Amino acid sequence: METALYLPIKSFLEAAGYAVKGEIGGCDLVGLSDGEPPIVVICELKMSFNLELILQAVDRAAASDEVWIAARVSAKGKGRESDRRFRDLCRKLGFGMLTVSDSDVVDIIVSPVAPMPRKNARRRSRLVEEHRRRKGDPALGGSTRKPIMTAYRQQALVCAAAIENGAQRPKDMREAAPKAPQILRDNVYGWFERVDRGIYALTALGVEALKRWPAPQS
Repeated sequence: METALYLPIKSFLEAAGYAVKGEIGGCDLVGLSDGEPPIVVICELKMSFNLELILQAVDRAAASDEVWIAARVSAKGKGRESDRRFRDLCRKLGFGMLTVSDSDVVDIIVSPVAPMPRKNARRRSRLVEEHRRRKGDPALGGSTRKPIMTAYRQQALVCAAAIENGAQRPKDMREAAPKAPQILRDNVYGWFERVDRGIYALTALGVEALKRWPAPQS
């Protein structure tokens, strides 16, 4: 699975000075540099290099400063990483290309030689905001078919933990969860119920959510 590639690539980019988190805004991996504004690096993961990986990178380019694609190195050395045409295509598009060995060694096949165009400032801004608001790195890049632990879900869990032992008001939770009033009002996950004006309690779904996911620590 693609998640097996995440930690080696994460370590590779962290060694280059980026703060890395997985599954941000639909991207397998997003890294931010220090400084303001940060350099935004996106990496997409697949078990082998293919056209779909290139298409994903093209889609991500508008929201980033640098795009990498990464895949497991082929067993017999005959994968796309050995195809000069595929490498040349990455160079022309300005994408970096990484391989991960069975022993999790990361090698650079193609460096991102051209600066990526920043065409979608709004999308880029959303990636940076979600990266910064998310506590820790709770989602492995390349994850599929399961809920992603977003910053919003993390704040909802903080709210759930706060009222686990008794109903509370949203304003009492704002320090730990700044969006508490909106989260409780919208009740996206069905975890909360209003028991009185401005006072909320936990539903059975909320109790189950806390059993499934521990509330993030500040």
